[in-house]
Amino acid sequence: MLKIFMSFLLTMSLSIIIMILCIMISKKSIIDREKMSPFECGFDPKSSSRMPFSSQFFLIAVLFLIFDIEIVIILPMIFTLKTSSMMNWFMTSSTFIIILLLGLYHEWKNGILEWAK
Repeated sequence: MLKIFMSFLLTMSLSIIIMILCIMISKKSIIDREKMSPFECGFDPKSSSRMPFSSQFFLIAVLFLIFDIEIVIILPMIFTLKTSSMMNWFMTSSTFIIILLLGLYHEWKNGILEWAK
C-alpha cells in the first residue's frame, strides 16, 4: 500500500512541477503588427496570409494517412504467409482487403473523393 501511495505522490508532484514550469515558461509576448505580419522583404503583403484552407484538402489528407497506415498493416502479411496455414492467411487477408474496399466504396459514394464540386 505504501508503494502505491508513494508512486501516486511522486506522479502527482511531477505533474504539478511540470505544469508550473510550463506556466512560467509560456508567458505570452506582446503581440504587435510586425510580429504578426508575414515576411515579404519588408513590404506589406498583397493578400491575407491567414487564408483558410479547404476542408476537402484536409479530408483527402486524412484519407491518405489512413490508407498509408493500412498498407503498413498489409505488408507483414507477406512474411506471415510462410509461417501460417494457407487457409487462415487467405481468410485474414481477404477479410482485411474487403473491409478496405468497403470503406473506399463508402467514401466514393458519399463524394469525399471528389475534389471539385
